[in-house]
Amino acid sequence: MKKGPNFIEAIVEEDLRTGRDHGRIHTRFPPEPNGYLHIGHAKAICLDFGIAEKYGGKCNLRFDDTNPTKEDVEYVDSIKEDIRWLGFDWEDREYYASDYFGKLYEFAIDLIKRGYAYVDDQSSEEIASQKGTPTEPGIPSPYRDRPVEENLELFRQMNAGEFPEGSRVLRAKIDMASPNMHMRDPVIYRILFHPHHRTGTTWKVYPMYDFAHGQCDYFEGVTHSLCTLEFEVHRPLYDWLVEKLMTGDYKPRQTEFNRLSLNYTILSKRMLLELVKQGHVRGWDDPRMPTLTGLRRRGYTPESIRNFNESIGYTKVIATNDVGLLEFAVREDLNRRASRVMAVLDPLRVIITNYPEDRTEMLETVNNPEDDSMGSRTIPFSREIYIEREDFMEDPPKKYFRLSPGAEVRLKSAYIIRCDDFKKDRDGNIVEVYCTYDERTRSGGPEAGRKVKGTLHWVSAPHALEAEIRLYDRLFNDPDPAGHKDRHFTEFINPDSLRIITGYVEPSLQDAGPMDHFQFQRIGYFNVDPDSTADKKVFNRTVPLRDNWSRQR
Repeated sequence: MKKGPNFIEAIVEEDLRTGRDHGRIHTRFPPEPNGYLHIGHAKAICLDFGIAEKYGGKCNLRFDDTNPTKEDVEYVDSIKEDIRWLGFDWEDREYYASDYFGKLYEFAIDLIKRGYAYVDDQSSEEIASQKGTPTEPGIPSPYRDRPVEENLELFRQMNAGEFPEGSRVLRAKIDMASPNMHMRDPVIYRILFHPHHRTGTTWKVYPMYDFAHGQCDYFEGVTHSLCTLEFEVHRPLYDWLVEKLMTGDYKPRQTEFNRLSLNYTILSKRMLLELVKQGHVRGWDDPRMPTLTGLRRRGYTPESIRNFNESIGYTKVIATNDVGLLEFAVREDLNRRASRVMAVLDPLRVIITNYPEDRTEMLETVNNPEDDSMGSRTIPFSREIYIEREDFMEDPPKKYFRLSPGAEVRLKSAYIIRCDDFKKDRDGNIVEVYCTYDERTRSGGPEAGRKVKGTLHWVSAPHALEAEIRLYDRLFNDPDPAGHKDRHFTEFINPDSLRIITGYVEPSLQDAGPMDHFQFQRIGYFNVDPDSTADKKVFNRTVPLRDNWSRQR
């Protein structure tokens, strides 16, 4: 059944119906370049760009580079790469808050001249202590009624670098008794001597995000400023500042939606940076990280992320989503696009005693039963093969339909074999299994349709490629790792979030390139890691074939 419009789409459709902003739809995605984007940002990207795409509008990419102490060109480049990977394009509309530093500075001067802003000499601690509480009004600053000319000169001196960092700020003069704490004379400019990655040392004062946000929207002609719910209480300040800047009837409108929250996942940039710096992960692109670059390296597809965000929707309700829903979206997408291949991760050698020693035959197998257009390929079959160690039991329980003494199984796309014997080492470990095959059961043979209850995957031992297999799992073993006041979130890191083993894959994967997707039959979805070389293939487990965590809980 086709879904109806979400509440934001309903607002946009009503605006189009009534001719608001002359029928223009213009959104923006405003990331701060102080870290890599994560799956939570993907929800905002899909909304900001998706609304523009759906309703024939435009979406700007605007970097909120108002804090040079935390920003880096590396993050700018990664953000652009991630947005393009998700399938969106801002065309020629790449902007930066720093593009408007001159206009924002002049707007601040205008507010001072009109009596709407003043320079405060107090420390941040003193200002915070005077803010009051939600039920008690704040205390006006002793500098609140400074003369306009004095404020203008002090602000000029602030930007000239004549005062130390933290010694003065510029505050908007609004209402110290407002029930909204954000309207109690908020700080709109502070002194910073850190060089900016785009403007160098030109500026010594930098605007706060709340001051720059709405004004940049106004400068760019944005009609719908879509923000997450924590900005709902900031909206009166957004409107107040825009109204002071407006020269006509155009006014951008801020609308809030619920941010993405996932269990077993950290989506705090500060905490993600801590994981990187402390070496708990290999970097921002570690496949265990919820960053888009990490998910991409793990094998997640942009389509799966877009489908996931569409499935959970956009509402005003704060909720934590099960990360299993994201993993389900990945499985659904890869099920349609990934070729089925053979790989054995814990090999046990099987010798087919009645198969000629010098014989190799090529057997045909389909690439993906979900998509006939993907065709087929051939795989080598020989006297010695590998199967998974868990697919053989010396003394199996009832309803065990894999290989055991006297039992028959079908080898995928090959023959039916019967176990006749096996060999153990001195420690009692099974090291070889001896079988015979039924030549008549090959595809096209007289007994190709003979039924047996078990089908196993395998690889030909002489032809198999040795590969490094990285078995990634969830990084945290607690559903809310950041929610414990008495324990640090890193205490909940899953010690089994990465296991590296050596396995064998079929020879067709020799030519597989970085980021190619595959389903290892009966095991899970994997992709080729960029660490792979011509001499050594490295595969990452993207997701298992089914959700094992829900059964563990």
